[in-house]
Amino acid sequence: MRRWLAALVVVLLAVAALYWFVLRDKTVAAEVHVPELTATIGSGEDAVGVAADGRIVPFLEVPDEPPLPRLPLDKVPESGRLAGPVLAQARVLGAAPEALRPYVERSYLGESGIDVILTTGIELRFGEASQAKEKWRAAAAVLANPEITALDYVDLRAPGHPAVGGSEHSLPPAP
Repeated sequence: MRRWLAALVVVLLAVAALYWFVLRDKTVAAEVHVPELTATIGSGEDAVGVAADGRIVPFLEVPDEPPLPRLPLDKVPESGRLAGPVLAQARVLGAAPEALRPYVERSYLGESGIDVILTTGIELRFGEASQAKEKWRAAAAVLANPEITALDYVDLRAPGHPAVGGSEHSLPPAP
C-alpha cells in the first residue's frame, strides 16, 4: 500500500511539474482602454479632452473634426475629474448617438437643468442626466420627424413624451 501511495504522489508531482513548467500559458496580454473623448475644456491648442465619465484626458489630442462640444469651464479641475453639474453635462454628452455628435455645439446648466445646444441653434432640454440615452433617442426621433421642419427647443425631461416649441431654427441635415 505504501509503494502504491508513493507512486501516486510521484505521478501527481510529475503531472503538476509538467503543467507548471511546460503547459501553463506564461504570456501576459496587456489591454489598453483608450477613453473616448466626448467634450472639451478650453479651445484651440489649449483644449483638453474629457471622457463621458468625467475623467480629464490630457494625453489624447483633441480632434479638429468633428469638433467636440465645449464644457462651460475656464480651467481644468486640479483633481483630474469633473464634479457636480459639469459632470452631469459630460455624461449627457457622452450618451449622444454617433449620428448626432457632429451637430452638438455645447452644453450648459439652464433653468430646466442640463441643456445642449446644437450647431443649428436648437436647444435640447435634458433636465437631469438620468435616462440620457433614452432622452437622446427621443431627440433623434423628433429631429428625424419629416413633419417638423424648424423648431427652437425639444424638452426631453419626459423622454416618452418630448415637447417641442418654436420655429426659428432649422433642423440639422440628415446623416
